[in-house]
Amino acid sequence: MSKPASRALQVAAVAAGNALEFYDFIIYSTFAIFIGRAYFPAGGPVVSLLLALATFGIGFVTRPIGGVVLGRIGDRIGRKPAMLIAFALMAVGTLAVTFTPTWRQIGIAAPIIVIIARLIQGFALGGEYGPSTAYLVESAEPGRRGLIGSMQGVGQNLAALTAALVALSLSLALSKSDLQAWGWRAAFGLGLLIVPFGLIVRRRIEETAPAREQGPAAGGPFPWRLALVSATILAGGTMITYTGHYLSTFAMDSLHLPPSAAFGIGVTGGACAVIFVPLGGWLSDRYGRRAIMIPGAAIAALLVIPAYGVIVRHPSLLAIYAAVVVVGIPGNLAGGALYTAITESFPARMRCTAVGTVYALTIAGFGGTTQFLVAALVHGTGQPMMITYYRFVAGLIFLAGVLALPESAPGKIRASLRPEAALA
Repeated sequence: MSKPASRALQVAAVAAGNALEFYDFIIYSTFAIFIGRAYFPAGGPVVSLLLALATFGIGFVTRPIGGVVLGRIGDRIGRKPAMLIAFALMAVGTLAVTFTPTWRQIGIAAPIIVIIARLIQGFALGGEYGPSTAYLVESAEPGRRGLIGSMQGVGQNLAALTAALVALSLSLALSKSDLQAWGWRAAFGLGLLIVPFGLIVRRRIEETAPAREQGPAAGGPFPWRLALVSATILAGGTMITYTGHYLSTFAMDSLHLPPSAAFGIGVTGGACAVIFVPLGGWLSDRYGRRAIMIPGAAIAALLVIPAYGVIVRHPSLLAIYAAVVVVGIPGNLAGGALYTAITESFPARMRCTAVGTVYALTIAGFGGTTQFLVAALVHGTGQPMMITYYRFVAGLIFLAGVLALPESAPGKIRASLRPEAALA
């Protein structure tokens, strides 16, 4: 097998495994209404939904722990073992959610088991991001890091797209009662079917961490400013992402659209991202990370209020799908460059731990609260436009971070002036 072909297969293996993990995590959000009814039936539909979303948020609590623990394994031992551990743990958590009986069957034990499963999933996903992103960037040639690094985003959005397609298919094939009774469990079960494949392909990849980086990490100052800027970007990006994931629930809960129509929102958004995220990564290799991220983030932020305003005032499928695409194109172009921009800026000796921990902390603080806050704001004020304002603020936070991030693309900077940007 030729070296380019081998590299392509390794990248595909990492991206596919990452997509499987994100599918297992995202599918919970997609079926939040049904899960809430199964495990949190008391207090009415609004309370049930909020408790289900709160449990979704609990999965973010353990992400920083996973980022530190598995990140250190990735830096000290290798990227590959860290990714294998993360994948196996995600499978355990998903297995528990899939087969846990309902509240009516086993009482309080049901939500307790689901909460524990979400904590395990959060740990796994928090530990996955640093090693897998580092692996993608390190396995790429210097002139293709943006494109290859964007496969992290492609994998995540393929997961969201797959989750939406699965949900849409089930909603068209099953009645509402069947969706509630077992349909949402079938969606989790599909993820479990692919676990053996994920373990096999990840066991076969080659290690990218240089031998001198394995073992105790070398010393040196921690780049705190870079960490803060990265956290700002990831915080805004996380709020944007999970507001987008919540649109399906918002369409059913606040706009009263049928499940089949609402789940189509995720399909539209996922398809848009799968196309424009890698395009953004590729363009960043040609023109620089900042040249793509800054205009993309600015345009997306400016379009949010008019586009989302149309959704609220004229809740038709055409309006929703059009708004998702109009805001999604510039946003995904910017997002496609950020994975590599942040990762290649950290030194290789601490890349898994630093990237994974910063990512997990910001995700825990903002991703875990976004859907709950949006739902609470909408219901608390009685104003569906609150989702629009929240998304706009998220866009401004993302833009502020992007403006503060130095250029890191090879050929656009002098490695001698910024040695921390050079990959080992």
